[in-house]
Amino acid sequence: MAKTAAWTRKEGKDPKGGLNQKGVDSYRKENPGSKLQTAVTKKPSELKAGSKDAKRRKSFCARMSGMPGALKDEKGRPTRKKLALDKWNC
Repeated sequence: MAKTAAWTRKEGKDPKGGLNQKGVDSYRKENPGSKLQTAVTKKPSELKAGSKDAKRRKSFCARMSGMPGALKDEKGRPTRKKLALDKWNC
């Protein structure tokens, strides 16, 4: 039985939200030509306005904030969406 790609399993996901480097690498292997990168984790005040990282962060926050879904599950724990938003400092 073949294993699925790491980005779809726990070992490719960062417990603090998003994908870790192993997950990004497995996604890029499965999707040639992909330019997926890890999260921009610097605080907005540390990023130079208009820089590539600042633009990526702003774009991600705008897209992800508009996604449907709760920020907490039925037990009050943060969802993957909430963890990703927090990691990107949205």
